[in-house]
Amino acid sequence: MPDPARLRDSTQIVLPRSALEGLGDQLEAEFPVTLFSDDDRRIRIIGSPVVIKDVTEFLARNGVALP
Repeated sequence: MPDPARLRDSTQIVLPRSALEGLGDQLEAEFPVTLFSDDDRRIRIIGSPVVIKDVTEFLARNGVALP
């Protein structure tokens, strides 16, 4: 049986809300993802493992450092 934490890591990215400033609308327009805010400080980008990989590359190209 797969490890739930590993599955979560492949289907979401958790970032400080400030890291996505100006990129949130573009992310939702270009990728089939959901942006979910836990609180005022963090945001989750949720999508399929393939899409999350593409989003990771997109964020890196736009200067967003991933944890």
